[in-house]
Amino acid sequence: MKTHKDFSVWKKSIELVTKIYKNTGSFPKTEQYGLTNQMRRSAISIPSNIAEGAGRTSTKEFLYFLSIAIGSVSELETQLIISGNLGFLETSVPEQLLTEIEDIRKMTFGLMKSIENKS
Repeated sequence: MKTHKDFSVWKKSIELVTKIYKNTGSFPKTEQYGLTNQMRRSAISIPSNIAEGAGRTSTKEFLYFLSIAIGSVSELETQLIISGNLGFLETSVPEQLLTEIEDIRKMTFGLMKSIENKS
């Protein structure tokens, strides 16, 4: 039986959380309870919702939590763009992270499609 740890999108999103934490550590102290906190919460929400959905007993519930994860992906993407525009990140960082975020989005949609096709 598969658990959330078996899904490559969960693994990739765990790696993204680590990168977000490392990159937001240098944000201005005035952003500690603002953008820093919000980006970290959005990032954590992605693998957390994949895990919660995988732990549920119905396909419908799993799909629901995957849709929440996709919402968190979009939220994090927006916050990352704002952080880049404000100069809080090194120039190359936003593009690298945006590419990873897009990969996670595609993988999550792919997982949803796969689950839908099985049911």
